[in-house]
Amino acid sequence: MKLGMVGLGKMGANMTARLLAAGHRLVVFDRNPDAVRMSAEKDALASGSPSDLVSKLETPRVVWVMVPAGEATESVIEELSPFLEEGDVVVDGGNSNYKDSMRRAATLKETGVAFVDVGTSGGVWGLTEGYSLMVGGEKD
Repeated sequence: MKLGMVGLGKMGANMTARLLAAGHRLVVFDRNPDAVRMSAEKDALASGSPSDLVSKLETPRVVWVMVPAGEATESVIEELSPFLEEGDVVVDGGNSNYKDSMRRAATLKETGVAFVDVGTSGGVWGLTEGYSLMVGGEKD
């Protein structure tokens, strides 16, 4: 199973590198093509848009969003949503406000897409030390 990763800033790029080093298969997207290229050089599969990323994942798809909380997270999830289907999962690793997470979960649930809020801590040290993940979502 491949995991989709959107957002290859410092923490997203480090998380991608850590996952690839552990043998996970990732499809990556970022608005910065250089960030995508750097992850592809580490064996991630590059994509050029949210729709391209989703098309390269097997169902059920899991897309991990690692962009800053707020408008960035909102716009990425809005861009991804039309391409996701029932049974897919969106993971928000951007430390969003819980009220925003609850609203996003309710909106995605209407289309059968699950939402998992994963507050991520570890900063740039996460690459070598690992991350502290605070996970919230429906039990199933």
